[in-house]
Amino acid sequence: MQARMANPVMVLPDAMKALLALSKAAQSATVPETTHKLIHLRVSQINGCSLCVDMHARELKQAGEKDERIWGVGAWRESPYFSDAERAALALAECVTRLADRSDAVPDAVWDDAAAHYDEKELSSLLVSIAAINIWNRLNAATRQPAGSAW
Repeated sequence: MQARMANPVMVLPDAMKALLALSKAAQSATVPETTHKLIHLRVSQINGCSLCVDMHARELKQAGEKDERIWGVGAWRESPYFSDAERAALALAECVTRLADRSDAVPDAVWDDAAAHYDEKELSSLLVSIAAINIWNRLNAATRQPAGSAW
């Protein structure tokens, strides 16, 4: 696979700065870094972003995550490898990524479960993190940035 064009954030350096700042801001809460990486991997799987699936799976591996947790992200509901808090974050990430898939984009049950595990600042962190990875996925998928691409 070959990219259709350079990554748009390479063409527009101010966009790169803004997206890096957004991603960094999302990390400011007490949500574990692993949780952010898990939702980044799951959202990237949903959006079909090969570059991000590859990158976030490798990040999880480098962070010491077991292979079962990395492989299990795509089937997290049926997998025993995730905590209740991680499951709540993954469910929220899926709903926020698939807004148009249901009339109630983020059902109360999903929101309430996430709110039971995370306070308002942590929920804000998760939501901004989910939004940020969706932006990256959309740019990469639209321009067909291949897995393993070096920027």
